[in-house]
Amino acid sequence: MAKILKDISRTFNEFLLLPNLTDERCIPSNVSLRTPLVKYKKNEEAKYYANVPMVSAIMQSVSGEEMGIALAREGGVAFIYGSQSIESQARMVRHVKKHKAGFIISDSNVKSGTPLKEVIELVRKTGHSTVMITDDGTAKGKFLGLVTDKDYRISRDDMEAPIDNFMTPKEKAVWAHEGINLVEANDIIWENKIACLPILTDEGNLRYLVFRKDYEERKNNPNSLLDENKR
Repeated sequence: MAKILKDISRTFNEFLLLPNLTDERCIPSNVSLRTPLVKYKKNEEAKYYANVPMVSAIMQSVSGEEMGIALAREGGVAFIYGSQSIESQARMVRHVKKHKAGFIISDSNVKSGTPLKEVIELVRKTGHSTVMITDDGTAKGKFLGLVTDKDYRISRDDMEAPIDNFMTPKEKAVWAHEGINLVEANDIIWENKIACLPILTDEGNLRYLVFRKDYEERKNNPNSLLDENKR
């Protein structure tokens, strides 16, 4: 039941806390909210920290994979709910950990010889206009080339034609070796005026994709909670 309070109501912005001294250095950019996530010994650094002490509840309707990724990008952390099997929990954690900041595992992949109509259907399904062509049609197969929605015309091109007729083959594509850092990858993207940079293993297998838009997003989320592998 609602109550009417006779006292004057206040908001947090109406108060100024003065812990001994407030001077020109007391500004938001000088405040650190970095908080240890795990136990650690006195006078030692904790292994994991949250850059922003923000967490989500251990509830099925709250803390799923997408919440885990979203909170980590802001500097917080999500707790995967326990009302499920251990195997299911492990799958959810793997899904979140696969989201390496700036380095994306491709979810749009086809084999050589795939008809153009199937590629277009995949683009509509995923919403991603860049498709990788690998020897086995997976995100870890041998990289053969890539195709974007600028490489074909739906109104004129033969829908039954193999994607090989439209793709940019590996020999002409711009790609980089695994181990490159995000800044170096972004330099290659800008120097070559491309939107996507495939990252390949020494054996030529597809490993990650780096997108121009994702690098900009990473710069806009400097507090992202990352592990030692930048995941």
